[in-house]
Amino acid sequence: MAHAIRRWTVAAAAATAALTLLAACGGSADPESKKADEITFWTPQTTPDRVAAQEAIAAKFKEKTGIAVKVVPLSEADQRQALVTGAASGKVPDVMLHSAATTANWRSQGLLDTKAAKQVVDDLGAGTFNKNALQSFSQDGELGAVPSDGWVHLLVYRKDLFQAAGVAAPTNLEELAKAATEMKKTGVTGIALGTQSSTPSGTEAVYSIWQSAGCELVKDGKVAIDSPECTRAAELFKVLRDSSVQGDFDVTSARAAYLAGKSSMLLFSTHILDELAGLDKANPATCPQCKDDPAFLAKNSGFITVLDRDHPAQYGATLGYGIPRGAHTNEAKSFIKYVLDEGYKDTLASATEGRIPLRNGTSSEPNAYIEAWAKLGIGPERKSSVTELYGPEMVTAIRDGINAVHLWGMGTKDSALAGAVTSQGALAEFLDRLYNGTPPAQVTKDMAERVKKIQAEL
Repeated sequence: MAHAIRRWTVAAAAATAALTLLAACGGSADPESKKADEITFWTPQTTPDRVAAQEAIAAKFKEKTGIAVKVVPLSEADQRQALVTGAASGKVPDVMLHSAATTANWRSQGLLDTKAAKQVVDDLGAGTFNKNALQSFSQDGELGAVPSDGWVHLLVYRKDLFQAAGVAAPTNLEELAKAATEMKKTGVTGIALGTQSSTPSGTEAVYSIWQSAGCELVKDGKVAIDSPECTRAAELFKVLRDSSVQGDFDVTSARAAYLAGKSSMLLFSTHILDELAGLDKANPATCPQCKDDPAFLAKNSGFITVLDRDHPAQYGATLGYGIPRGAHTNEAKSFIKYVLDEGYKDTLASATEGRIPLRNGTSSEPNAYIEAWAKLGIGPERKSSVTELYGPEMVTAIRDGINAVHLWGMGTKDSALAGAVTSQGALAEFLDRLYNGTPPAQVTKDMAERVKKIQAEL
């Protein structure tokens, strides 16, 4: 399944699209004056098969409650613009699925019904949710949205190539850089990851790698991207980038390099799992051995879901359900509780590799949903599960990875700043300077000045 690259800038057409979408919104200035027969749900899961899956879940919800749900596929960038426009006119949707960063943005603007989100979590049981996810969607202990699902970055490596080269699997960033350098000596790219400057792929890779070095964007309101930890992360990031024998990568070309057997390691999301097993015809494994055995890479790849277990801080994406102010709150809460309980398995199955549960189970069955997820089919045809392809140990490793997801600034007063830096792709703008010889300490200093400028504009 193709990795969904998040777009950091709002499309110019979003404002026009927002005006059209307002007619599909279910909320009003007096949303609780009467019970709603239909509510509106905005979702960033916009591909035809995912929309169809969500519509099927909505139909089951209607059968149970009598409440119809209008599923509106809408990218997160368009959601951001449309909600602001809708809030100003008094026309808003009832439920929205969105990231932690967008949650922080909307929460700072007073657009979310935080009380309603807390009520849903309390009803389902806060202890049944991923603790890091609850923090990511909160600020000062106040929840902005209800965690649903997400994906986590995996470090995938060729076990056969590592063994032949006598290189051990890395357990921290320093070892990762050394391994990439050593593997390049064998004639392949050491590691394929997003290294293109000023791109979403570069932004994701910076966040993923730098967090693993203990680097923080901001601490208690003070910009920290120029700390010694971040400067060392910049040095090691350049080492990783220089391990390529194919130039700089975006997320698509990085994946292609590993699938072709031209890279010994790959930094990618859990969306890669079906492709390694030869289950996605749109993104086939093309390594020399893959012709005779399409699952060769799945069999010969190792997976690191938490790079540094002493300081777990994995990059990933988390999605949650938000209820805007002015929505039909009671009906919205009922729908969210349904899709996170009775309809949760179907929700996760709409895109298994990229929708790892952030609610692991119920109070009586703490691991019910992660165990159900492990048995869901992956790939376009959904024929084989993660457990069948990679074993139960992989399920445990992925659970550990999603539980270790760390997003800069999320869950703190710095969440709005972190979200703004992310949406603008501010850090990846400096990668060319790093590659072209500017000392890492100067690069991180320049980054810090850029972040401070964004901070002053908030």
